[in-house]
Amino acid sequence: MSSLKEKVEEIERQEIVEALRRSDWVKARAARVLGITERMLSYRLRKYGIKRKEVG
Repeated sequence: MSSLKEKVEEIERQEIVEALRRSDWVKARAARVLGITERMLSYRLRKYGIKRKEVG
């Protein structure tokens, strides 16, 4: 069974990927949609290992 932390992280990852797709991978735009800074978005991309070539 997944912990609450794991569930929250998975939801956060999904939201980030969706925001990036909707913004054509323009990080500044995706960050604005998510209500976070571009710096925080970059941190989350590294944390979750999100790369454009992997998720389209």
